[in-house]
Amino acid sequence: MIYTVTFNPSLDYYVNVNNIQSGIVNRTTAERIAVGGKGLNVSLALKELGRDSLALGFVAGFTGKYICERARELGLNCEFIEVAGQSRINVKIRSGNETDINGSGAEIYQKDVDVLVKKLNSVLKNGDWLIVSGSVPPTLDCTVYAHILDKLKRIDGVNVVVDAHVKLLTETLKFKPFLIKPNVYEICEIFNLKAVPDVEGIIECARQLQQTGAKNVIVSMGSSGAVMVTEKQQSLFVRAPHGNIVNSVGAGDSLIAGFIHEYLNTGNYFSALNYGVAVGSACAFTENFATKEQIEQVVSLMLQ
Repeated sequence: MIYTVTFNPSLDYYVNVNNIQSGIVNRTTAERIAVGGKGLNVSLALKELGRDSLALGFVAGFTGKYICERARELGLNCEFIEVAGQSRINVKIRSGNETDINGSGAEIYQKDVDVLVKKLNSVLKNGDWLIVSGSVPPTLDCTVYAHILDKLKRIDGVNVVVDAHVKLLTETLKFKPFLIKPNVYEICEIFNLKAVPDVEGIIECARQLQQTGAKNVIVSMGSSGAVMVTEKQQSLFVRAPHGNIVNSVGAGDSLIAGFIHEYLNTGNYFSALNYGVAVGSACAFTENFATKEQIEQVVSLMLQ
């Protein structure tokens, strides 16, 4: 079974505005609302690929209720824990470029995290997958993901995947997750780099994270593709296909979903990375999450 955990799910309000200006009333030319949050995004992409998952995490208030309703309408299995406050609303403004205004999220405390840990310990079995990803509200600190892994009774038999910002990620390395997926900008922040390194430099950074505890490391590089260092001592690089970037939200989460899907099919790291890059690229080339047909079109492009 595949479980995704989203501490900070959201309603994402996308608006297009022609030549947005500060200090005056601006009107949208297009708008839409979608459920978001990195773990939920992974579950949505897995669903499109034909794999079920159970989405776990926290919701609050009327926004949280709508997130649950919409997730179920989209065919997801979800069991969210209700907490205080309001689930966040993120505003995604497109006016020449993309500008994001992200809310802070619900009020989650240690007692709520303990409920999640109890749930995970009741369901996780050897061979299961646990994807923990995304931000956490300001009521929690950067050790919360590490705390969860520390409290899991069957962690040795579970394939843990962590995709989170800097310290949320690095604090989990001592628990030897199966896979971590920082992006290239997070790599720069982790290693205090002033400029984005070349592919060889990124691979070297990934190796250092591997030596610190992660079994496998994927570094997503946006339109440049992704690199991976594996527990089999492989260093892999897959270029992203050329295409028109429409919406980058969820591309990294789709990469994870594609990787897991193909790895479960083949057990081959290069095939899984290649497919993951294809799924992530297909997401970036579409307004919403890519359909299976759109994904296969991108896969065929990468084979040419």
